[in-house]
Amino acid sequence: MAASMLYCRPCSPAIHRHVIRAADASSTSLDGDASLNYRRNNIREEARRHISSHNFSAKYIPFNADPSSNEAYSLDEIVYRSRSGGLLDVQHDMDALKKFDGEYWRSLFDSRVGKTTWPYGSGVWSKKEWVLPGIDGDDIVSLFEGNSNLFWAERFGKQFLGMNDLWVKHCGISHTGSFKDLGMTVLVSQVNRLRKMNRPIVGVGCASTGDTSAALSAYCAAAGIPSIVFLPADRISMAQLVQPIANGAFVLSIDSDFDGCMQLIRQVTAELPIYLANSLNSLRLEGQKTAAIEILQQLDWEVPDWVIVPGGNLGNIYAFYKGFNMCKELGLVDRIPRLVCAQAANANPLYLYYKSGWKEFKPIKAIDTFASAIQIGDPVSVDRAVYALKNSNGIVEEASEEELKDAEAQADSTGMFICPHTGVALSALRRLRNNGIIAPTDRTVVVSTAHGLKFTQAKINYHSNAIKGMDCRYANPPVQVKADFGSVMDVLTKYLHHKDS
Repeated sequence: MAASMLYCRPCSPAIHRHVIRAADASSTSLDGDASLNYRRNNIREEARRHISSHNFSAKYIPFNADPSSNEAYSLDEIVYRSRSGGLLDVQHDMDALKKFDGEYWRSLFDSRVGKTTWPYGSGVWSKKEWVLPGIDGDDIVSLFEGNSNLFWAERFGKQFLGMNDLWVKHCGISHTGSFKDLGMTVLVSQVNRLRKMNRPIVGVGCASTGDTSAALSAYCAAAGIPSIVFLPADRISMAQLVQPIANGAFVLSIDSDFDGCMQLIRQVTAELPIYLANSLNSLRLEGQKTAAIEILQQLDWEVPDWVIVPGGNLGNIYAFYKGFNMCKELGLVDRIPRLVCAQAANANPLYLYYKSGWKEFKPIKAIDTFASAIQIGDPVSVDRAVYALKNSNGIVEEASEEELKDAEAQADSTGMFICPHTGVALSALRRLRNNGIIAPTDRTVVVSTAHGLKFTQAKINYHSNAIKGMDCRYANPPVQVKADFGSVMDVLTKYLHHKDS
């Protein structure tokens, strides 16, 4: 029997419970402790017992296609661009999804949070009907990603921004330490499906500034699929480099920047049976959009006023728009938030495009930034980002290196431990607050894209005042003191007196 592992034809809670009970009664004679052990020992087997047909589907279409276009591709095809060379998008059968109202979808998604029922314990696959509705549960490669913390940044908001409703979505609290897990579970699951269909895929490859390679290598390792990674030499942190190495990826250190690595991987995947995993591939955005849905869930389905997303290759800002817009279109909420894309000033092609009034996009040569994951001068998804921003009344803002490091240090001093990309987003928020664009009472969500533990050396350099040309105003270096009671008491007395003053 083919396993969809999904109650894909949604039904009322009463019918839903009846289906589960009927499947339980008819599928096995196990009972009591034996049944419990069976479920615990193999959650995939348990999922196979609960099978239902569904009417949901999705396909590739050209991004922002003319309504008269009939160009479309099955998700089981290996295709990355449209016939004209443009980007593709995953289009869901919205008419089928609209047969069930917003209250149904809210209740269904909420009922899956925190469960181990395969595959719904994942924050991504708990929205399976909106992600990859046609994939069998046996093909899904999940590390129970998602469900990341939405943190009320009370002290940071009040002390540094005069805001009392600031939230930080910590997408970096994930298996490999970044939001890239959300998209990679979808992409690698589909590759797993295609390989079982004997499609010519020997491995999966990506160019990366660090986080994509970490996610790809982990999910491929979990599935037993070879992964190939192109990394720009000497441009990522050691913590980011060690992840694909530890997970068994074939790592190529390329004497180039990300844009050069991206050009090479596209050439290679055109010649070899290696599946392209970069965000040029629209499958990843289907997973990344679930972070937007999670934000709404965690805010009890109340829409925030603003959501600020760091931007590099620019797929994520579109993914967030897509998630919010699906919720609006399917009746879960009645509006979407205004989106802000935050870029490092050293890698700001979208910001320059925005400031020109969207007249002409010009790729730039990105220069070194502490926000290395968004050090991209020729982003693949620029058209997607512009579409998202225009349709959400959005804004693009930038942050200097000193601004982002100071914001990072301030945030850390209030109990967070953020990555430099989140520092970019917080700096953009500060600029928008200072300009009066974001009000002190606006509910604002800043998306934190990676874990601060990936960038410890940069934090050490800041707090050691070791960054050339930077004041490091909020540095907190350790105090050297002799190993005797009097010296320790002198230092502590001065410290406490300073804190009291």
